Amino acid sequence: MCTSFKRPHHQLSQDHTCRGKVQWQSPSNIALVKYWGKRPQQLPQNASISFTLANSYTETSIEYQPLGDPSLPWIEFWFHGKTEKSFADRIHSYFEQLLPFFPFIKQLSFKINSRNSFPHSAGIASSASAMSALALCLCDIERKIFEPSRSIDLRRASFMSRLGSGSASRSIYPFLSVWGASQHIDDSSDYYAIPYGQVHEIYRTFHDDILIVSEDKKSVSSSVGHQLMDNNPYAPIRYREAEHNMKTLIRYMKDGNLTDWGTLVEREALSLHALMMSSDPSYLLMTSTTLTVIKAIRALRDRTGLPIYFTLDAGPNIHILYPDHVKKEISDWSAEILKVL
Repeated sequence: MCTSFKRPHHQLSQDHTCRGKVQWQSPSNIALVKYWGKRPQQLPQNASISFTLANSYTETSIEYQPLGDPSLPWIEFWFHGKTEKSFADRIHSYFEQLLPFFPFIKQLSFKINSRNSFPHSAGIASSASAMSALALCLCDIERKIFEPSRSIDLRRASFMSRLGSGSASRSIYPFLSVWGASQHIDDSSDYYAIPYGQVHEIYRTFHDDILIVSEDKKSVSSSVGHQLMDNNPYAPIRYREAEHNMKTLIRYMKDGNLTDWGTLVEREALSLHALMMSSDPSYLLMTSTTLTVIKAIRALRDRTGLPIYFTLDAGPNIHILYPDHVKKEISDWSAEILKVL
């Protein structure tokens, strides 16, 4: 295991200030080249690159104090003002994982309040925003207690986020992030994400409109989907394809080649869902409405030449991608599409 982020003396003494509150907001993200399949210790089978979604975020606050009374809970978790057992169990497991890096957290009790600006478990990478917000809070607590004069190390926060959710590592940074070691991107790593900005200006104006096809919880979680890649016969081909697509996509993004970029992004999305359909057992997360919208996007593009594209996460909901200069045309079209869905 990579241990470069361990800090051996981070145990609390009686001189430490151990009571307070922190709050962080962290966005979700949408991968353009997908990560699907992982190795032990939450490491990716291939590199990925993502847009950060500023308006789809998790807001998390943590109140912390010394764990003086052993009858008190170590962690108390509230989501939108309600207890959420399944996610609370995941947070307990996550905190246990973090003990080698944050040994002081075993000496504190935590009251965690969290809320999303979007539906969770519906395929909009809610675990990415949730775990990155949580990791930022913990890094901030560490900073306040041990190094109050320093700012948070975002690479360290990305590393900690990854241990909770692989894609969460990319949510630490604005705009574009790369996670996973790639021979085509300097300083890229399997252990944390890095910001990426070597792109044509047109991509800095891109919109991502999320069309919520369904708010239902996914029938198969992303964690299970990653596990199913272990025995997927197409997995080795996929990992080679993903590395090739990373090389190709970053070239298109530097050149401003929207047409080829969009074709590749759409193919990546459909490849992700093809891997789900070829797993054992196989499963479907797209719905008939998902397919209707995909066909409508392609029909609009063929008819008008507008640079409108789609991608999908591990769920049925559609991310509609387009540059700012066609915002009005896409908004008008979206309003019409929503009437007939």
